[in-house]
Amino acid sequence: MPRKKKPVIEYRHYSLPIDFPVLLLSGERWKISDIRSEHLHFHNHLEIGICYSDSGIMEFQGEPVPFTAGDVTFIPRYLPHTTYSSPDTASLWSYLFFSPEELFQHSFKSVFSSFEPDLWAVTGKNCILNKEQYPKVYTLATSVVEELKQQKPYYQENAYGLLLSLYIELLRIHSTNEMLAEHEAEHSLKGDFVISPALEYITKNYMTSITIDSLAGLCHLSTTHFRRKFHEIMGAAPLEFLSRTRIEQACKQLKSTDDSILSISGQVGFHSISSFNRCFSRLMGESPKQWRKGAQAEAQPAKVSILEFTGWV
Repeated sequence: MPRKKKPVIEYRHYSLPIDFPVLLLSGERWKISDIRSEHLHFHNHLEIGICYSDSGIMEFQGEPVPFTAGDVTFIPRYLPHTTYSSPDTASLWSYLFFSPEELFQHSFKSVFSSFEPDLWAVTGKNCILNKEQYPKVYTLATSVVEELKQQKPYYQENAYGLLLSLYIELLRIHSTNEMLAEHEAEHSLKGDFVISPALEYITKNYMTSITIDSLAGLCHLSTTHFRRKFHEIMGAAPLEFLSRTRIEQACKQLKSTDDSILSISGQVGFHSISSFNRCFSRLMGESPKQWRKGAQAEAQPAKVSILEFTGWV
């Protein structure tokens, strides 16, 4: 019997603008075809989508959930999914990407463990919010998109306020559904995308000392099994992913602050300037000093890079 072909997971890495870390993808380009993809994808930021026309299906690890015009989708980072429209249609979407802990860190007076939704307590049916049932969510989401499109005076301030209100509304909805979804999500996600706790931990704690053993423990795997599973899904070793995360954060600091390269290397988790310089040059193709000079001389637009990794889902 032929060996079952491994499906592909796309890791879609979005770099956010420095001055206002919210990325909007909108326009005719973002029409979703009726062709069902053979693989899922996930992002490094929270995704909010707005469906403007037609209908179709979103799949979350084998769980198909229908969507229709007026729906708003709310997808935590690292949650694998795919979207396709109904036969002979092409649904039109806009997408917002941001990291709540980065964008809203000064807006919340207290620190909560559930600042972002718990991945294991989210099921596909809770990721799609109907306009009729949640009109406030639809109004806020579309208002954010229009502010970012039109860019009138003070648009960033207004978009920030609208987005904060939208995010709080989504958190309220999620907290209502959380207890009902927890058991179901535990069974549907942990077995299939078991490395998600490690990805979450690296994203939030990249600046600290992180070991393979601790990451494996978060995923309830042996170290050997964790290494193998991580590489199967991400196409890179865990510590390589950690290095990439640290260098991405260093690029943000190099471009947006006047902090010294030595200071930035420590802020993102490197214990020596030499190891930081080596890692930066290997991943970015030039030294931190050279990169900073080029980045500050010419404003660089937000970029989207899609990396495909083969692995079991």
